[in-house]
Amino acid sequence: MNSHDVQTGPAPFDPLTALREAGHPVDMLNERQRQVFAELSRPEVELLNSIKTRLDEAAGEVEGQELKLV
Repeated sequence: MNSHDVQTGPAPFDPLTALREAGHPVDMLNERQRQVFAELSRPEVELLNSIKTRLDEAAGEVEGQELKLV
């Protein structure tokens, strides 16, 4: 059997890639901050993505409104 004949399982979970694909600006973070995100579990990333989606939807509803405080 050649090495290219070996079947591999699914690719290991990459939190940074998953966050990037969801639109999180992880590349704008410093290395230490990125490392924290790189250590997140799949459920943690899914939670962050869910929160981001909800925030993005809410931003569309209130974007452009001006708040004036007296």
